[in-house]
Amino acid sequence: VLEGSRNVACAGARPIGITNCLNFGNPMNPEVFYFFREAVTGIAEACEALQIPVTGGNVSFYNESGGKPVQPTPVIGMVGLISDVRRSVSIGFKQAGDFIALLGRVGPDLGSSEYLSVIHGIEAGMPPRVNFDAEKALINLLAESAELELIHSAHDISEGGLAVALAEKCMAGKLGCVLTFPWKGRAVEYLFAESAGCAIVSVAHDQWAAFRHLVEQHQVPIQMLGRVGGSQLVINDWVALPVASIE
Repeated sequence: VLEGSRNVACAGARPIGITNCLNFGNPMNPEVFYFFREAVTGIAEACEALQIPVTGGNVSFYNESGGKPVQPTPVIGMVGLISDVRRSVSIGFKQAGDFIALLGRVGPDLGSSEYLSVIHGIEAGMPPRVNFDAEKALINLLAESAELELIHSAHDISEGGLAVALAEKCMAGKLGCVLTFPWKGRAVEYLFAESAGCAIVSVAHDQWAAFRHLVEQHQVPIQMLGRVGGSQLVINDWVALPVASIE
């Protein structure tokens, strides 16, 4: 629910409702039913916190293969409302020289991450903790920034973490970037942490002061990371990849 809200906010819209498709195995299995109950509880808590209604949905049980249940799969469809489509925001970098900023705080959140699953074959660990107040502040900031035309691009951090979100912005805009991460050591933990409540934006130089003022009003943490430009994704001395090779 929170990721869906961030997604529509990154586009410049405000979240107004969800539908869902809840896919689980045999509910007579206590473990499966526990996962189902916790998923429904989590969806309800998030919707209540964000004041977003659930307009409909469906539940699919007994999804099994070879006698084993599918992974618990609650799917959320989020709809948002944007007052002026001309002020919508997309993912990709737009203009060389733009500042790149991280909104929210990235922590060493590798539990249940794509990095652990893809690289190490481990599907375990504590997922990132969520903070509803911080999420609401970020969502409102992103939507208002778009309404005031203060940002050129926005993309939330989710599967794959910060490095993957940056790569997706490079691919979408066909532009590189040069970044200096402030975190020393522990590169993997910050490159691939899937911390909640975070987004990456690009801002024109002449809009930076106004954007920073708005960020302070919404009390959202901000960290300057670097600038848009070139044909490579460069992060400290950790990463240097041509955008064409990422694609």
